[in-house]
Amino acid sequence: MREELLYYPPDFTATLLEAAPDVSLEAAPAAGIVPRTFYATTNYPTYVKWRGEWALVQRQRMDAAIVQPPLTGHFECTEMRNVRPGQPVVVGSLEDGSTGVLVHSNGFRPAAGPTAAADVFGFMSTGPSRERPLNYRRLAELVAGHKNPIGRAVWVLGPAVVHSGAREAMSWLIDHGYVAAIFGGNAVATHDLEYALYGTALGMDREGQAIAGGHRHHMDAINTVRAAGSIAAAVEAGLIKNGIMYSAVKTGIDVVLAGSIRDDGPLPEVITDALQAQDTMRAITQQATLVVMLATMLHSIATGNMMPTFVEQAGTLRPVYTVVVDQSENVISKLIDRGTHQAVGVVRNADDFLVRLVQELQKMEAAHDSSPPAVAAEQPA
Repeated sequence: MREELLYYPPDFTATLLEAAPDVSLEAAPAAGIVPRTFYATTNYPTYVKWRGEWALVQRQRMDAAIVQPPLTGHFECTEMRNVRPGQPVVVGSLEDGSTGVLVHSNGFRPAAGPTAAADVFGFMSTGPSRERPLNYRRLAELVAGHKNPIGRAVWVLGPAVVHSGAREAMSWLIDHGYVAAIFGGNAVATHDLEYALYGTALGMDREGQAIAGGHRHHMDAINTVRAAGSIAAAVEAGLIKNGIMYSAVKTGIDVVLAGSIRDDGPLPEVITDALQAQDTMRAITQQATLVVMLATMLHSIATGNMMPTFVEQAGTLRPVYTVVVDQSENVISKLIDRGTHQAVGVVRNADDFLVRLVQELQKMEAAHDSSPPAVAAEQPA
């Protein structure tokens, strides 16, 4: 994977950090309850000092506590609900290292020097605007740089991906290895399956015209899949022959569908327990190298709240590149204001974004396929 940002760890030999005491711990008073002065985490790389040594906190996320699991010397972030009675919990509020907690928020810097960001990944430093031109070539290079199995790209999808007519483009991305996991809800999967079965999304055809009796198509789709037993079973039975869910089943990528109070059905794969859905999503976000959030405010904010700004691979920290796409600047601003500071905002419709992105990736693949093969070095006799 080509890195455009490199991680520069803290200088633990600095006087402040060398002289800092071990982090302060206090026992949790009861299950699911933390001490009143517990340290509330961010999504940046965080270190704690214990027995005179600084160590990176594991399973980083914002709005969590840092605990010391039994039988291990490391520290990790955990949700308040998972704290056990008597478990040691990090307390305090300072993050400069002086009390044993250090948040390293500026560790990622351009690989080629302090001025490289403007040339290498300039669109990341600008705010979201519909009128600002978007460098789709650079976006395509970013997505290609995290293609399976080089990286692990998580795509968070809203039903507008289907409504806008972009399901074929999304399927292409899955089929060609640019998607490692999909997060969504009952709606995006249901409307995709409805289109596969009836050629409609919410009862409307490709031209946006309402079809007689189409208002029930999404329920018929749910019923068909439930009768088959699962989405995968419906695909293998030949009932579902195209679309996002079809490609996801055929390629074997992870799909997490988190339920909501308004769901119809729902589909068999939908996780209706919110905490179980959160835990399942978080396990995947911990391994993500790229997250693309597309036309869904609630699932994007949920994903942003549980993911770190970095991923640890082979002992090295790498940034989690995050792109959030929506037709509304307010949605993007709300996500960033909620704490997903590293997100790049793209104000575009789902179909415009996906179709242009796929076009650029297809150009890149065509150029790669037409390049002359490498000539092997002549071996001595």
